[in-house]
Amino acid sequence: MMKKTVFLLTMAALLSWSHAEACTNILVTRGASKDGSTMISYSADSHQLYGELYFRPAGTYPKGTMMKVYEWDTGKYLGEIPQAEKTYSVIGNINEHQLLIGESTFGGRREMHDPDGIIDYGSLIYITLQRAKTAREAIKVMADLVSAYGYASSGESISIADPNEVWLLEIMPKIPKIVRGVNVNKGAVWVALRIPDGYVSAHANQARITTFPLNDPENCVYSPDVITHARENNFFSGADKDFSFSDVYAPLTFSGMRGCEARVWAIFRHISEGMDAYTDYAMGHNPNNRMPLWVKPTEKLSVKQVADLMRDHYEGTILDMTLDPGAGGHKLPYRWRPMNFTYDGATYVNERAVATQQTGWWYVGQCRSWLPDPIGGILWFSADDAGTSALTPIYCSTYTVPECVRVGNGTILEYSNTSLFWIMNRVSQFAYLRYDEIGAETRSVVDAWENKKMNEVLAIDEAAKVLYKQDPQLAKEFLNDYTVNTAQLLFNQWVKLDEYLMVKYIDGNTKQQNPDGSFKDNGYCPTIPERVINKGYSEIWKESVAKSKQADILRIP
Repeated sequence: MMKKTVFLLTMAALLSWSHAEACTNILVTRGASKDGSTMISYSADSHQLYGELYFRPAGTYPKGTMMKVYEWDTGKYLGEIPQAEKTYSVIGNINEHQLLIGESTFGGRREMHDPDGIIDYGSLIYITLQRAKTAREAIKVMADLVSAYGYASSGESISIADPNEVWLLEIMPKIPKIVRGVNVNKGAVWVALRIPDGYVSAHANQARITTFPLNDPENCVYSPDVITHARENNFFSGADKDFSFSDVYAPLTFSGMRGCEARVWAIFRHISEGMDAYTDYAMGHNPNNRMPLWVKPTEKLSVKQVADLMRDHYEGTILDMTLDPGAGGHKLPYRWRPMNFTYDGATYVNERAVATQQTGWWYVGQCRSWLPDPIGGILWFSADDAGTSALTPIYCSTYTVPECVRVGNGTILEYSNTSLFWIMNRVSQFAYLRYDEIGAETRSVVDAWENKKMNEVLAIDEAAKVLYKQDPQLAKEFLNDYTVNTAQLLFNQWVKLDEYLMVKYIDGNTKQQNPDGSFKDNGYCPTIPERVINKGYSEIWKESVAKSKQADILRIP
């Protein structure tokens, strides 16, 4: 295996690197999944987002009703737009018709912005979920929204799925053109591609669509000025057929490859052969060796496999985060921000893996065409770092948000002892201290929970189908109760896990256990433990300390 290397970064790379800290999406088509569902995974990775489950009930509104729009990231008021006369119920990022949407921010050219835009990318997603039934309809709703009211965000990759199709849409605000104080060039340029059935795609904060078919509306749609806008602003001068959305509007940088595309490479590497050919690209060395937009998996994927792909830390690759001194003495696959550091006049970079500590919430969503909509759509949802948090099933017909993920039950600035986000964080933060032991044990609990619930849901589906034939409302009530109760069971289990891990691993020790999981006592007193285990530090840590400037002081004569 090649040695992992670190790089001296240019100022341009450093500036762009700061934007490479957000979200990761995996897009799975029907023909690429084991059960025939379409799937999208999404991690809302932000140091400021809180783990909670949004709910917007269906509604009807008198004509002329206006809705206020607030920027999702900041809460800033952007303006108001006419409300739709009828809206659909939305739980998390899925609606009652099994329409599922995720995103990642890629930024793109900084001169492209809409100073008067009202629709930011978060509003674009959640308004669309309230107004569209299918992926194709969602693309049209999005296009109409930004055209009418302006696009207030930077470049975005947006994943869109319904029970039959999966699409990737990439969008950029237009260059503003101010005439008599008014931007007459509002809106956005965009292109959307349907992922071919049987294939898997992914994106992670770098625009990925390059060239695209100009006359295939069944599989590709785009804004009418996506190419002419680039020409007008001297971004592009070639033939239309050679126009590359990413190369023109969001050119690759070192950080775009190393901090973003490397995550896609890691995902593809798990599921498809030949991805080691793109190692130099993932390392940020070779922008000309660009990865494909989608790959055909060697085997069809289950929802559990997709969830586990969201837990990747580059294990087994040249970028493995447990193989350098930064992992500390317990093989921690995380690096605290900032993502670069300077020493002795040189600047170095830490990795940004798929699983990351600053996740607010994440999901793996499924759309299942063979089931009625209230049963077919399911959002496997959790809060905090995917590496140490477990998913709970949220049916798309849910109308009661579980208390542990209710909006307002705590915030990122306010601890709540009934919040899933905070209890997941308690366990994760403790696991970070000794990841090789506490992290591994936590992950075993995650796996046991998810495997059980993913099998259990199959029986719940069948029971709901019987009820649905009798009375659709009864089926919805049944699924709602199951969703709420299961989320609370997960919360309760993590409260117990938090207490158990503290007792077992306190003070750097590991208590011995009996086969039934109870702690061994010393044979004389039931409240005094058997001699504790002290595993010590990793070999990499020992070597680093032994070669440090303090080595002579530490060495035993």
